[in-house]
Amino acid sequence: MTKYPDYISPKREPVKTPDSIVEKGQVHFGTFDAPFKNLNLLDCKKPCGKKMPDCMKKGRLVEWEAFEVHFDEGALISAVYNTGPMGFSIFVWYDKKEDKIYSWRNLVPKKKAKVAAQLIDDYCYCKTSKSEYRIDNDFLNGKAAAKGYSKGRSGSFEIDVKFERVSPLANGVMPLAKNRDGSFRNALYSEKDFFKATGTITVNGKTYTSNERSVGIIDDHKGYYPFKAHYDWLTTMGVLNDGGKERLFAFNLTRNQSVDQDSYNENVIWVEGESFPMPPVKFTHKNGKKKAKEWYVKDEKGLVDITFKINKVYYSPIHALVIDCYYALPFGYISGYVTDTNGKKYVVDGMLGIGEDKTTRM
Repeated sequence: MTKYPDYISPKREPVKTPDSIVEKGQVHFGTFDAPFKNLNLLDCKKPCGKKMPDCMKKGRLVEWEAFEVHFDEGALISAVYNTGPMGFSIFVWYDKKEDKIYSWRNLVPKKKAKVAAQLIDDYCYCKTSKSEYRIDNDFLNGKAAAKGYSKGRSGSFEIDVKFERVSPLANGVMPLAKNRDGSFRNALYSEKDFFKATGTITVNGKTYTSNERSVGIIDDHKGYYPFKAHYDWLTTMGVLNDGGKERLFAFNLTRNQSVDQDSYNENVIWVEGESFPMPPVKFTHKNGKKKAKEWYVKDEKGLVDITFKINKVYYSPIHALVIDCYYALPFGYISGYVTDTNGKKYVVDGMLGIGEDKTTRM
């Protein structure tokens, strides 16, 4: 077992992954070393507390798989979602040179948006009259692929990209609430993986082709959020100059409603061939939500100190029946540093940052 510094909880050390995320109605919380074969969160007993009847479990389970790609010319956030009464696919492309966002969102009834049941050999799929998207998962072999297209107000979009894993995965199951007896509920599963990317992205007839610097992240996500939920997220990915040597590098920083941030969080550094857990962080949005031009992300020990200067923001609010959602997806550039568990600092000045500020009531 890896020996981490004292500021990293033992629960952040990966243990052998059970075949199923839920056994005998109870969720396995913790950090795990491989993908789950069976992400059976619907088998959980009273996942949101005693007051919620079992007939509501399926409607309260939020699922998505995000496929994120970074090329020299821009960055893509894409995903297939299944949430509440609806499903959708989404593509958001940020063009660095133009400093412009192009976006496509394709809504469907929930039953028509397929999110992979697991990452071993299943796939995501969503099709409309103007779009089609499929994400194939082969995580035991460290591979995945995405192919699809969409048309809309931003014009036309196509993707045909393959992924191959670069560093060890980050797989965790977190509690977002507690019962009166102190037991955990509202489980949130999230697996994040860092990949080398190969393929093409085409926006309005212009094709961008991968090179040795092209990378991506997959964020697989299933959970029972509280009625009122919020999280902040910031990531970067690309090539970092590490002592004169270029290395593939990425990090993930999240602040959600985990009831024990030290033991259960999603914060990780990936450096070509390695991964390192990070301590809990807090986000500060200078001047509030919509007016914020800068975010600050820091921990309490001086190991993480990031400034995120926002260039453009994609907004995608949802107000429908049982869902009220504020969603902001900013793109910009970061400065500062993060520190791995060996005490090594990585200065990330000038790297592209992608964030999320999401608040929901469901």
